[in-house]
Amino acid sequence: MSEHIHAFLSQWTAAERAGDAETLATLLTDDFYGVGPLGFVLPRPAWLDRHHQGLAYEQFGLEEIQIRLYGDVAVVTARNNTRGTYRGQPVPEALRVTLVILPNSEALRLVAVHMSFIAGTEGSPPLPGPTDAAESSAATSEDREGR
Repeated sequence: MSEHIHAFLSQWTAAERAGDAETLATLLTDDFYGVGPLGFVLPRPAWLDRHHQGLAYEQFGLEEIQIRLYGDVAVVTARNNTRGTYRGQPVPEALRVTLVILPNSEALRLVAVHMSFIAGTEGSPPLPGPTDAAESSAATSEDREGR
């Protein structure tokens, strides 16, 4: 089953990279939803329409793939490396993704995807707390002095 999942993931990433909504439509379940890194939820029609609304990838791939099987259901976690834009603005270059994949009568289908920023990577929100050693040591001094 693992080799089928890897083949499916290759097909999905190629379709996303190419903005191929026709192929993506064959890979998603009818009740598919995607959760983006800012927490928005896109049902299948909106997910398929993203490329027509200004999303363009130069790069879209998966690394650090981990597959867990629960009967026929596969839960995949991976690092999603991208280069692209949405309406002229750069998209995050690295996301952590979780995909839920299950077979239908003929092939594997993507039920859901959830994407989240990887803190400290290009395009993600800044890490919380002090950003450099000087700020960190200043904050520690202030804490000791009761400020």
